[in-house]
Amino acid sequence: MSKIVFVMTGADHWTLADGTQHPTGFWAEEAVAPYQAFKAAGHEIVIATPGGVVPPLDQASLAPQFNGGEEGARKMADALASISEIQHPVKLEDVDLDDYAAVFYPGGHGPMEDLAVDATSGRLLTSALKSGKPLGVVCHAPAALLAATEADGSNAFAGYRLTGFSNVEETQNGLAAGAKWLLQDRLVEIGADYRAGEPWAPNVVVDRNLVTGQNPASAGPAAAEILKKLT
Repeated sequence: MSKIVFVMTGADHWTLADGTQHPTGFWAEEAVAPYQAFKAAGHEIVIATPGGVVPPLDQASLAPQFNGGEEGARKMADALASISEIQHPVKLEDVDLDDYAAVFYPGGHGPMEDLAVDATSGRLLTSALKSGKPLGVVCHAPAALLAATEADGSNAFAGYRLTGFSNVEETQNGLAAGAKWLLQDRLVEIGADYRAGEPWAPNVVVDRNLVTGQNPASAGPAAAEILKKLT
């Protein structure tokens, strides 16, 4: 089958407004659920990060309260450990869109730190959007869209219906008050047609080849929408 590239954060912290570094990385479920769905459908996964660093895990994403209890947490940890590709990422700078059938960005707060200002990622996102290939972006990963700037200064995603981690969710998460900026606000500022769903419930928005998910619970459903586009 075809190859799908996962573009993942290389950041292990998110710098807050007061300069403190909140430990983070990628969120386990947002990598695991799509990975399992794509692999089950017979696709090959390649993981890419800025500089080719091993993507850091947000350890909180393996906590029982985020995985339905102790058993769920163990299953998530085991599933994550089975993804050997995470330990062998390629450099984002070396990714050639022509080699892949789809592009997928898992979230976690990490992308708020690095991918939000990564020009290489921004160019890949812009090219993927214009190519018509399925492009999936979940939770906090839509922060990467902020770097998708056109030559005239506009954003490539202006006018697209999309979603991402909401202000309400960030507030309930306890981090909104200390943040430099909030994802929902920035997505609106770039001209995107932001669509919020119920906090923490699956919410997937599809606009042309762009598939976005609001939160961790949306990662699996977003992957399912991408698979529909690959058939």
